[in-house]
Amino acid sequence: MQLDITGQHLDVTPLLNNYIKEKVTRLKRHFDQVLNIHVILEVQKHKHKAEASINVSGNHIFAVGNGHDMYAAIDSLADKLDRQILKHKEKIRNHHRNEGSHRNFKTNYDEINQIA
Repeated sequence: MQLDITGQHLDVTPLLNNYIKEKVTRLKRHFDQVLNIHVILEVQKHKHKAEASINVSGNHIFAVGNGHDMYAAIDSLADKLDRQILKHKEKIRNHHRNEGSHRNFKTNYDEINQIA
């Protein structure tokens, strides 16, 4: 997994860098097929914004988090990304599960007709 952190109108301190890495490990705990993450931290007057773009196998996920300070914006971003990763993971799991059940149903139906 590749992690890129960019700051617009602010310097990315080692504390912010470590905080973001800590939040990203939570995402990797739910879904291990994360290819790369690009995080942009931005300050506009009194508004702090963190946005991330994630490439996972088969999809592209984007989220924006706002807050009264940068740590709150990063927390908001991490929560949004966490929900989207879990939703993506569930879609993949359900898609493959449904595909297999149709094949099994058809096979079982054919076997029943051959017996009768």
